[in-house]
Amino acid sequence: MAPTIRLPFRRSFALLASMALIAGPVVGGAEQAYAQTQNSGAAAGAQAPAATNNQTPPADTPTMTMNPAMNAGPASVADLASGLLDAVVNISTSQKVKDEGDGPATPKVPDNSPFQDFFNDFFKNRNNEDSNRKVSSLGSGFVIDAAGYIVTNNHVIEGADDIEAIFPNGTKLKAKLIGTDTKTDLSLLKVEPKHPLTAVKFGDSSKMRIGDWVMAIGNPFGLGGSVTIGIVSARGRNINAGPYDNFIQTDAAINKGNSGGPLFNMKGEVIGINTAIISPSGGSIGIGFAVPSELAEGVVKQLRDFGETRRGWLGVRIQPVTDDVANSLGLGSAKGALVAGVIKGGPVDNGTIKAGDVILKFDGKDVAEMRDLPRVVAESPVGKEVDVIIFRDGKEQTVKVTLGRLENSDQAAAASTDKDKQPQLAPDGDGNHDGVINPDGGDGGNDDGMDGQDQGDNQQQSPQAQPPAQANTSILGMKLATLTAENRKSFGIADSVDGVVITEVAPGSAAAEKGLKPGDVVVEVAQEFVQTPSAASEKVASLKREGRRNAQLMIASPSGDLRFIAVALE
Repeated sequence: MAPTIRLPFRRSFALLASMALIAGPVVGGAEQAYAQTQNSGAAAGAQAPAATNNQTPPADTPTMTMNPAMNAGPASVADLASGLLDAVVNISTSQKVKDEGDGPATPKVPDNSPFQDFFNDFFKNRNNEDSNRKVSSLGSGFVIDAAGYIVTNNHVIEGADDIEAIFPNGTKLKAKLIGTDTKTDLSLLKVEPKHPLTAVKFGDSSKMRIGDWVMAIGNPFGLGGSVTIGIVSARGRNINAGPYDNFIQTDAAINKGNSGGPLFNMKGEVIGINTAIISPSGGSIGIGFAVPSELAEGVVKQLRDFGETRRGWLGVRIQPVTDDVANSLGLGSAKGALVAGVIKGGPVDNGTIKAGDVILKFDGKDVAEMRDLPRVVAESPVGKEVDVIIFRDGKEQTVKVTLGRLENSDQAAAASTDKDKQPQLAPDGDGNHDGVINPDGGDGGNDDGMDGQDQGDNQQQSPQAQPPAQANTSILGMKLATLTAENRKSFGIADSVDGVVITEVAPGSAAAEKGLKPGDVVVEVAQEFVQTPSAASEKVASLKREGRRNAQLMIASPSGDLRFIAVALE
């Protein structure tokens, strides 16, 4: 019996010993972790109590394993900022302005009033004072060359009589305006320092991604050398500030006085020039905009080299490609810029690009939407030959174009001819002409801007050349008639406008939905010039047979403004 009793005891003892060996390291590990926590506290000034086998940590002493990296917070930008602060300056301007009007009239006081002499003396002296007064403004700028070249916003120094750059060390230097560009709101200044200045360089804003960290330095509300950080919130923002809007949006705090200051990447390179904010209160709400360096660097270089900008010019008028227009042309999606007219004497007046073409790619750069084209054209060198991919006659084609130079609007306006005698691009849906590459008001010369239907110098046809009058033809909810001297006079249609006139539009029709009205002239149907109602009707019928859902029409207003619309085929 003894063996049978002794054997289970031995096995039980062995099992207990094994459990003790296994549990030992676990308990030891727990004691070690507690000791490390206490030691960490001791490092911070707390004394760790001695641990014993029969002692547990006091209940009123909370313990927590601390990560030294968490105590440090986000990575500091102090080293980065310290090397950049000296390159950012406060731009102070002053301007003499003349008070308009005579101000409030002298108050009337009763005769023999004890205050009569007081009022007369006060207002008499006030009226004799000089009506000119001096106003000041503050902004920011940054040095891009140790020799003293400074970049800022045009609106910071616009109209200033005196410009002064105030450096972080308190040095004040008079600044000379080298050049300015109102379209991008950039200006270049020059100071004459006694010693080389701390300068910063441009980086590549095209490499910035949404979410990348950025740092702004400026002088908000006149407070010098203020540093804020944030991220790139969005790219390619259009805020209707100019024809080349392509702003970087950031949540780095930007306030009044930050205008003209730099927006840095984490390498200390300028990837934007802080220009605008959206704020109902005037203070930062985390929506700021900066001109990207990919646009600004070229502008600044031209201002430095020439004192002005020299932009490429294509010589076309454009409008957006809507879904309906894309469908009427057989284009897969609404993309590109639709050519609404070609300017006489421009780079593509030779027929390289025609009205009705859709520009899809320019010099290797995609034109995703209409507003992309003015920017990429303007950034191209004058005289450069570029490849342009267009959509014409249902397929893509590549044409070569040699760019001209875009003159400023004043020069273009002075050179333009009588607007009333030339077809112009009508305003877009917002009532503006932001899509026009060439900012002049007229096409110049005698070109009517048609799709290869240049009427030459003899646009006013003789009565013998006029097509025979036809009875009204109804298509797409509108009645069309041949243009005659009578209906030109009744609708006030300019002699330079040719096509078929709309005499009536049915309420609720497809034409009425597109805003067509009596007196408008249908110039083209599906890129084919029409001079008789029957020609227009036949073209619409052929589009229906082809299975098209929309018909693209070029419409001229009575005064000659041109636009493309797509009307649903009934």
